[in-house]
Amino acid sequence: MTMEAWTAVAVTVGVFVLLAATRVAPYLILMGGVAVLLVLGVLSPEQALSGFANPGMITVATLFVVVAGLRQTGVLSRLGQSLLGRPAGLTGAMARLSLPVLGASAFLNNTPVVAMLMPVVVEWARAIRISQTKLLIPLSYAAILGGLCSLLGTSTNLVVNGLLIQTGRPGLNLFDITWVGLPAAVAGLAFLLGVGRYLLPSREGPDMAHVDPREYTVEMVVTGRGALVGKTIQEAGMRRLMGVFLAEIDRQGHVIPAVRPDQVLQAGDQLIFVGRVDAIADLQKIAGLAPATRQVFKLDSPRAERVFAEAVVSGTSPLLGTTIRDGRFRTRYNAVVLAVSRNGERIQARIGDIVLQPGDGLLLETTPSFVEQQRYASDFYLVSVLEGDGPPTGERTWVALAILVGMVALAASGLSSVLVAALLAAGLMLLTRCCSEEAARRSLDLPLLITIAAALGLGQALLHTGAAVALAQGLLQFAGDHPWLALAIVYGMTTILSEFVTNNAAAVIVFPIAISVAEQLQVNIMPFVIVTMIAASASFATPLGYQTNLMVYGAGGYRFHDFLRIGLPMSALIWTVSVLITPLMWPF
Repeated sequence: MTMEAWTAVAVTVGVFVLLAATRVAPYLILMGGVAVLLVLGVLSPEQALSGFANPGMITVATLFVVVAGLRQTGVLSRLGQSLLGRPAGLTGAMARLSLPVLGASAFLNNTPVVAMLMPVVVEWARAIRISQTKLLIPLSYAAILGGLCSLLGTSTNLVVNGLLIQTGRPGLNLFDITWVGLPAAVAGLAFLLGVGRYLLPSREGPDMAHVDPREYTVEMVVTGRGALVGKTIQEAGMRRLMGVFLAEIDRQGHVIPAVRPDQVLQAGDQLIFVGRVDAIADLQKIAGLAPATRQVFKLDSPRAERVFAEAVVSGTSPLLGTTIRDGRFRTRYNAVVLAVSRNGERIQARIGDIVLQPGDGLLLETTPSFVEQQRYASDFYLVSVLEGDGPPTGERTWVALAILVGMVALAASGLSSVLVAALLAAGLMLLTRCCSEEAARRSLDLPLLITIAAALGLGQALLHTGAAVALAQGLLQFAGDHPWLALAIVYGMTTILSEFVTNNAAAVIVFPIAISVAEQLQVNIMPFVIVTMIAASASFATPLGYQTNLMVYGAGGYRFHDFLRIGLPMSALIWTVSVLITPLMWPF
């Protein structure tokens, strides 16, 4: 190898070591590695920044906007309630999540599947009181396993099939890979649900690291013909809410203070919740619940353009000594009080009847302009926008769902790329006001996008310096004249490369080498084509190995060794199953 190739290998290994040994943000380490290679002249500026123009990275960024629209219109909360439900334990939760994801990823590109489900899984984990670190890696792994089951599962499968056709041989049919991919996926899923559950870490994600101890009181109403009418408290999932509890029910003036799990909800029930401010805001997203105050529908701006904000009443506020209703809060500030906090105490009064005191915390539904106008005003000590999405716009649920279905159909039909379909969907989400511009901007996870782009930059260094090809050829020297051993080495070489470069790049590098090995051994090339296809996608051992791993890496607050602990045995299992089964389906 050339000096540039050795430099690229050394920097890449250094990046892996830093990721494994430190808690520095992954995007900083990866960008640091790319910067070193750029300064040393190993990468040109175009190569170093090529990851930021990569269609995969742009697709993920665009899908954040699509997901923001789905979340703001309540589609994702409905999906979580209907599809994921309320499992009894961790194994049930992993099964409910993994099976549909695996099935969907067999026919849809697995990257958008994970991008759309990540926020659903995070909220679901909080609701069922299971650490999200127990569920986000299974989300990624199930999507990867599903991608092995058909030719449409991943772009890598299509790339390898295209390379096969270029050799003058007939291409694969849609389900040819299924003969190997499905047994591998079943074995991987069994490992994940059996042994894997004990290898997954259990810790709070970055969004739950700092919990606000203050408690707010809020009133919600069960909407007529809503999803909750006729359900018991247990069936509605209100016994396992994270960070909030149902204190009482007001039913036509009759108060039910000690709510039993078998209490059946009726239309018009006023539910009094007490809990953390972030959990109170999340109640707005539950299908079938609405704010008890009708004032939210009288604000000037559409709900898609509003935000949740927190304000603390000052000692000089003109509202002191008056109730929220008498103070004409909405008229005065173009904001509606949803919940009130007072020294961590439960306030025994309806929201409109609460007499405001200095230091009272208010959860508001308002516009961004309120925050700018009142941030330094004397009426409030503190005004801040809550992180996350604003109020849900339930009246556009079906519009957002239609946009989602159209995006999936357009991409799956082959009429457009996933990127074009995602761009169209994101544009429609904004044009139809399913997603506000503010929510779209907040939805972009810049550290994650930088991580993906920088990882692609490192892959470019290994690819263009020849280090990746040299590594592949060196490993094949151990094959000898044994086709089965050669097949195992081709698989291992491909999966190792895919941990360092992109999956498609690993497949492109190994494919001609694998064909050459088969021809030298005078055996059928098809076993080598199939294992190259599977190994390029079956990357579990590091967060850099596959795009979906990178996506859950930051979102779940994982550490590098978390993937090694569960990913190495998973990779070894899929390796073994694939190498054993492939020659039985396509004999040498």
